[in-house]
Amino acid sequence: MLISEPTADCDSMVDVAEPRANAPEWSVSELSAALRRTVEDAYGHVRVRGEISGYRGPHGSGHAYFSLKDAGARLDAVIWKGTFQRLRLKPEEGLEVVAIGRLTTYPGKSGYQIVIEALEFAGAGAIMAMLEERKRRLSAEGLFDPARKVALPFLPQVIGVVTSPTGAVIRDILHRLDDRFPRRVLVWPVRVQGETSAAEVAAAIRGFNALPAGGAIPRPDVIVVARGGGALEDLLGFSDEEVVRAAAESAIPLVAAVGHETDVTLIDFAADVRAPTPTAAAEMVVPVRSELIAAVEDLGGRLAAAPVRLLERRRADLRGLSRLLPSAENLLSVPRQRLDAASERLPRALKANAAAHRLRLVAARARLSPEALRLRLERAGDRLETLDGRLKRAFSVAREQRAARLRSAGQLLDALSFKGVLSRGFALVRDAQGQPVRLAAGLTAGTALDLEFADGHVAAVTGDVVPAATPAAPARPRPAKSRKPPKVEGPTLFDR
Repeated sequence: MLISEPTADCDSMVDVAEPRANAPEWSVSELSAALRRTVEDAYGHVRVRGEISGYRGPHGSGHAYFSLKDAGARLDAVIWKGTFQRLRLKPEEGLEVVAIGRLTTYPGKSGYQIVIEALEFAGAGAIMAMLEERKRRLSAEGLFDPARKVALPFLPQVIGVVTSPTGAVIRDILHRLDDRFPRRVLVWPVRVQGETSAAEVAAAIRGFNALPAGGAIPRPDVIVVARGGGALEDLLGFSDEEVVRAAAESAIPLVAAVGHETDVTLIDFAADVRAPTPTAAAEMVVPVRSELIAAVEDLGGRLAAAPVRLLERRRADLRGLSRLLPSAENLLSVPRQRLDAASERLPRALKANAAAHRLRLVAARARLSPEALRLRLERAGDRLETLDGRLKRAFSVAREQRAARLRSAGQLLDALSFKGVLSRGFALVRDAQGQPVRLAAGLTAGTALDLEFADGHVAAVTGDVVPAATPAAPARPRPAKSRKPPKVEGPTLFDR
């Protein structure tokens, strides 16, 4: 079925319809291939400016897929694995770039795309926006935290420098170190510009940190990452995320000296110290040797003069204090007067003391007369006689009480003893070991026994043991109200 635009006359309709009816027939693949050749021929290499959208990192195959967009359109983009590894600028989400490549089609979904061969920043504004976004993200991870930074050593023995070995930077650093304080310098050569710059700088920082202490190659006490000034694009390698992470992870204090004072890179925030220039970095890591020697000599002179000044000051203080002390005459005048006064009073004091002791002796002699002693002895004798009488009476009463208690206990013992039972016609049966026999069931024929009666012992031998019939238990008599002695467990008693 043919469709044409309506026209005023039929001739025009025939003119439009006839070419379509005579058009050759295409397969889908043939048409897609023709379109691809047309697009590639017309747009062999193009430069397209746009914002990266939908980028999520390289695919498992190593290829990268994303889109370039602006306010009115979107263009699919692909970077093959080999090209992606060589790119100086890696794609990032939201980054505005200029993509250089060739335009082609993708028959699988009837679309067109650009195969990117190189990426460039779309002006300085795009670079600054990328750096600000990266700075914000790395700062959120704590890589720029001031608490992570460490102080530089006062006088390092070995200084590690990461820079280009052919540039003027290393010569400026070495010349400045020789002027201030010559130190041993280890240079880790790297490219400070280009596609591999970031990877080489990061590897150099990690390489210095990996050196063992006391190894064949000395481990640096401080690391200086240096580069001269340049355009913003030339310094991008020192803002690479891998370089920033290596600087933040460095256990050796690190000084960043990239560019001039006005140049700012992200390694400046991760380093322990930022130097405005490489020459300033050399001044930061070592002191001035001549000034240090002068300071040490000054301190040595002050140290040597300090004891002398201290001795002079103490001597002057001693002289001043000695003038405040009284003379020996003034110190001894009062004690001398006291000694003279005491020597005058001493004879009179001795006589008075002897008289006082004489009076005390006379009074003591009166108390020690024989009559007084006799009276005390008589009172003591009377008291002793009184106590002797009381002791005799108490002893007599206690003896009577103990005798009464003994008699009562003897009577109770006689009442409870089995001897009384034997006197009533019973006998105590014991076996050969002298143990009481309580039951006949435990005896066998021919067992030797000992029978104890009230008047002596009789030896016996058992015959055949015939068990006796168990008699009916007699009615238990009612206990009398009178108090009876307790039952005593004893040997078995047999009536004779």
